[in-house]
Amino acid sequence: MSILKPLPHDAAALHVSGSAQYTDDIPTPENTLHLVFGLSEIAHGRIVKTDLTDVKSASGVSCVLMAKDIPGKNDISPSPFPEPLLSDGTLNYIGQPIFICAATSHLLARRAAKLAKIEYEKKKAIITIEEAIKAKSLLEKPIVYIKGDPANTISNSEFNLSGTINIGGQEHFYLEGQAALAIPHDDGDITIHCSTQHPTEAQHKVADALKKPMNAVRVQVRRMGGGFGGKESQSNALAVACAIMANQTGKPCKMRYDRDDDMIVTGKRHDFRIDYNVGFNGKGKITGIEFKQFVRCGWSADLSLAIADRAMLHSDNAYFLSDAKITSYRLLTNTQSATAFRGFGGPQGMVGIEQVINHISQYLRKDPLTVREQNFYNNPSKRENELQTTPYHMQVKDSIIKPLVKQLKSSSNYTKRRSEIENWNNKNKFLKKGLALTPVKFGISFTLTHLNQAGALVHVYQDGSIRINHGGTEMGQGLFQKVAQVAAQEFSQPIENIKITATDTGKVPNTSATAASSGTDLNGMAVKVACEKIKLRLKSFLGKTYKLKATEIEFLNGSIYCKGTEYSFKSIIKQAYENRISLSATGFYATPEIKWDRLTGKGNPFYYFAYGAAVTEVIIDTLTGENRILRVDICHDAGKSINPAIDIGQIQGGYVQGAGWLTTEELIWNEEGKLMTHAPSTYKIPACSDRPRIFHTNLYHYEGNKKQTIYRSKAVGEPPLMLGISALMALNDAIASVGEWDRYALLDTPATPEKILFEIQKQIRGI
Repeated sequence: MSILKPLPHDAAALHVSGSAQYTDDIPTPENTLHLVFGLSEIAHGRIVKTDLTDVKSASGVSCVLMAKDIPGKNDISPSPFPEPLLSDGTLNYIGQPIFICAATSHLLARRAAKLAKIEYEKKKAIITIEEAIKAKSLLEKPIVYIKGDPANTISNSEFNLSGTINIGGQEHFYLEGQAALAIPHDDGDITIHCSTQHPTEAQHKVADALKKPMNAVRVQVRRMGGGFGGKESQSNALAVACAIMANQTGKPCKMRYDRDDDMIVTGKRHDFRIDYNVGFNGKGKITGIEFKQFVRCGWSADLSLAIADRAMLHSDNAYFLSDAKITSYRLLTNTQSATAFRGFGGPQGMVGIEQVINHISQYLRKDPLTVREQNFYNNPSKRENELQTTPYHMQVKDSIIKPLVKQLKSSSNYTKRRSEIENWNNKNKFLKKGLALTPVKFGISFTLTHLNQAGALVHVYQDGSIRINHGGTEMGQGLFQKVAQVAAQEFSQPIENIKITATDTGKVPNTSATAASSGTDLNGMAVKVACEKIKLRLKSFLGKTYKLKATEIEFLNGSIYCKGTEYSFKSIIKQAYENRISLSATGFYATPEIKWDRLTGKGNPFYYFAYGAAVTEVIIDTLTGENRILRVDICHDAGKSINPAIDIGQIQGGYVQGAGWLTTEELIWNEEGKLMTHAPSTYKIPACSDRPRIFHTNLYHYEGNKKQTIYRSKAVGEPPLMLGISALMALNDAIASVGEWDRYALLDTPATPEKILFEIQKQIRGI
């Protein structure tokens, strides 16, 4: 049995020893050129004149390319909306690439690029959400999802409230920066080593840029040092730049961003403004709600449409909304093109409804958890409960949020601690504590239906060793280990007998991005299908050889049993090989039951939902706004976990990343559109000292996923990030204790000490 075991990450020893090889570590030939972009210094305008004479004549420079030098398409967009690799004369943000400089070293290339003389004609830039709203700067027409008659319901409700929530973006801050290496071959083909979550898309974009078929381009990825969505589309630029330069010069070309360049050039999590109007009764039950979501997309479409869609899809979180209207405005601004980030818009939608719940509870002077429980989706396992639908009309058939929260409420001693914190706050004037329990319901699947597919390749060698390849990419999340466990389980072999190989478009084609929390769901199933094909051939061979039925042949405990007689796996494989039995197979899997119309907001965009909940306790200093997370208790739904150790690691990391987004990680642009927080010195990610002092993490144990996922497991990549919302709600709770509960402590995010102090002062003064 290889599944349900807490096995270590396949590269854990390599990670901690510093021996793991990433793209920038790949040995390069002596004649490799190093690339940098020449970047725009204005946020909006056009290029009047470009003089690159000094760049070209600088020490070590071999070649300089502009848009006109690209042999094929000047487009790196992951969507139908074009996004040029190099400016065609129009400039849309500070940091937009204008030219590529190739030199004999990275340092020489950076120095040379600074020598460019570019004259600009500046235009007024649109930077903020408010400026974009005023200018009606839209990527597409507003999208509206509606269910019931919310306007009428709200107006006739016992109570109603309205408010505005501002939610900041987030820098991915993967430890390994963006990097790519292109190696040209003598037949005109090219191999790309790239730190990317989407090798097939990189292959596609390189092929288009070179005017070559996709079979002439091979993309390989062994591992990434983090991605979080930031390497889903943003890595295309480096892959294409290296490819066109290698094609031009005939030399290997390498490119990596310095941290400053990485933060200046690449996209972030979308920041939002959410306006709401909600009706409810005296128990806190929501009767009707309207959301307006204003999404800052940046200068190009990138993945913004799908991300804004998912924010709408998660506006309900774990709450049944009988009457709801959600309107989404996708705003174009002269800032970096916002892109995928863990949760893909879902976290922003969830923050919106959680703030509404807190607002209602404070207005009614009730424990926020009581109000949350009033609004939870029913547990459909109880016959008396009717199936409820989401605002996009999908039936929720698998809700376990009520029993999961009940379990966490008990294990965390929530009720007792709430009373203790109230007593503490009454006794302490300057230090105040807060407590919050928030739920997570997160839909699993790509909302673009055709992406819900995966392929795999499995080889069994004549000595019994096994080699697997699939379309998923490893970015530290443990995907490779989990999928290897699938192969080990199917063949009943020790995990040590399974060799994990780099993701390679030359082996498994037409892959989807490792995103949407679907890596194990898709690729695990594809590997299982491939293994089953080989097992079927082996059973057929053994059945004919020993005159057995298929049911009399078992793969068990590392061996193969033929009607009770034990044979070593290796001996059977050798025998099959000598009898010319194919020991290699491809596997393919497509997620069933997905049907979605994004424009009407109706259908089943998800195969299933993953659930979880977190209790966070915080303390704040009312004189400074300084705060700490004291304790976190988590209960999370991973179905029947394939690897509990990896899943718990993902849950804890997701929580910290989510809490960091909402409390410390602040992105600031000046009026000119320059990103001011573009380095570790000005952008604060959570440090070791920011971790919860007490951190209890448990998996919710039950019969597993109702859907036929790989061994009834559930995705655990994105959902845990939303557990961090409980930290924001706990800070709200602590601030509320300062005043008389007469006004809602509506914290904009990130809830920095400055913002906390500002809200405290408003509470004290009753503003």
